[in-house]
Amino acid sequence: MHAMQYEVTLPADYDTDVIRARIDRVGHLLDDWDGLGIKAYLLRERGMQGSPVNQYAPFYLWHTVEGMNRFLWGGGFQRLADDFGRPAVRQWTGLGYAEGTGTRPAFAVRRRQPVPEGADLAAMMAEAAGAAEQSAAEDGAVLAATAADPHHWELVHFSLWEHDTPAAEGDLFRVLHLSAPGRDRLPRGRQW
Repeated sequence: MHAMQYEVTLPADYDTDVIRARIDRVGHLLDDWDGLGIKAYLLRERGMQGSPVNQYAPFYLWHTVEGMNRFLWGGGFQRLADDFGRPAVRQWTGLGYAEGTGTRPAFAVRRRQPVPEGADLAAMMAEAAGAAEQSAAEDGAVLAATAADPHHWELVHFSLWEHDTPAAEGDLFRVLHLSAPGRDRLPRGRQW
């Protein structure tokens, strides 16, 4: 499993209905993308639910590298780059994934966490993988994943929720659409 996210931070007075209309228009294009586990179309709005910014920040879980690369280099990502400029794309390698009992994601939580120098890597990664299981077991959880970036030594914790009071800490986003053509192919549990 591979996790990926880019963020498009928008001006404070930006009409976020433009983003909603964009997702209504193009969100379905990844509903059958080969290699994609899920793409959550995420939006934060300044002043709402604690957000300091307007930000469009889709989050992806891929079950194949080929699908991710086809998206990045084969035209899918180009539409966004043409409209908003080319944002930096963060990538993490999967540590853990779990399904919850929730069914309709309305909110997402993303928390990035540094891996401190001198940390016991095996223990920290095992704990992070277990955190996905714990989050997914909470009431209202749809799914949870954890992944690591060994270049910047960062963990990412990502979860989808049915309600706006998730049992997870981090940046809260509204889910405007979920493409999940390969969700059933995302590997469950610890990824090593």
